Amino acid sequence: MTKIDIVSGFLGAGKTTLIKKLLAEALGDTKVVLIENEFGEIGIDGGFLKEAGIEIKEMNSGCICCSLVGDFGASLKEVMKTYAPERILIEPSGVGKLSDVMKAVQDVIDTKEVVLNSAVAVVDAAKCKMYIKNFGEFFINQIAHAGTIILSRTGNISEDKLNRCIELIREHNGQATIITTPWEELDGKDILLTIEGAKDLEAEMMAELEARRNREEEHEHHHHHHGEGCGHEHHHGEECGHEHHHGEECDHEHHHHHEEECAHEHHHDHGPDCTCGCHDHDHHHEGHHHADEIFTSWGMETHLAYSKEDIEHILEALEDEKEYGFVLRAKGMVPGTEGGWVYFDYVPGESNVRGGKPDVTGKFCVIGSKLREDKLKSLFEK
Repeated sequence: MTKIDIVSGFLGAGKTTLIKKLLAEALGDTKVVLIENEFGEIGIDGGFLKEAGIEIKEMNSGCICCSLVGDFGASLKEVMKTYAPERILIEPSGVGKLSDVMKAVQDVIDTKEVVLNSAVAVVDAAKCKMYIKNFGEFFINQIAHAGTIILSRTGNISEDKLNRCIELIREHNGQATIITTPWEELDGKDILLTIEGAKDLEAEMMAELEARRNREEEHEHHHHHHGEGCGHEHHHGEECGHEHHHGEECDHEHHHHHEEECAHEHHHDHGPDCTCGCHDHDHHHEGHHHADEIFTSWGMETHLAYSKEDIEHILEALEDEKEYGFVLRAKGMVPGTEGGWVYFDYVPGESNVRGGKPDVTGKFCVIGSKLREDKLKSLFEK
């Protein structure tokens, strides 16, 4: 399978710097072809293979670098046939439309062995407003069609200017992941994971919740006789989750409810089809539901810095079910006010706040039932 990744961005935005970082830190063991596509622009030097439209510029560290001119589609096919790469990185002209490059690639893909893996836009955060004003047609096209928008030079601008840049981007693309952390603080592997959508905090937490519920269901299947309900062998006030070590099985850890012994008064109204593990367990034979069918999630990205005390205060507030809804799980990572990053995990009645490595942008995710998103937004925005 050959993955094709397009890295667009205006001249001087930092495309080449980003690509070098990815090649050095994330793709060292991958057979990569880097294509600089200038769409026929003049400036190609010797060694040009006219019949194929390909110029090999250099070959080192397993990376083949070339330029394509003329018939882009034919040239791209020739590269794939000649080198059979695992990944192709395309760096388009700085004033090219990302949508045009994406279409050109899709027109070439006629086999299941090749996939358009990602489309990225690199944006100089300090020049965002100016580019929109002066080069709107091309710049906005790059933003609007990108799955990931990577801001460069974020360490040298004010918070207000960064906020305005993000606001302008969101006017044209409300879905893309925006990387706001300065590149020098990030590992290329984390940037690549984000580009490929693998660092989706919500998806990660939903998968984690689903895995826990699957383990619990399997546990119930082996330890409960059919129709015996919740087990009801909770000697000495045992809880209903059969060994709830720090919220890892039942996911509820009913510490903030009045009944600790599986009294089914959790006040989160999961409904008759709930498979969260805290209703009568005889219904798990009637069909399995995914976590995202039962719970809702809310999340946000932020470049704001938080202290450990800020996060602890937020997590303590999440215990107020009337104010924020029933919060089953919360997780996040944000820049710290005193340097470094602050990571946190939360289940009802228990939280963990610690230091961690820089991530591509600060982010929070909350999973629960009847979440009051407006209140959560106000809480996390400080």
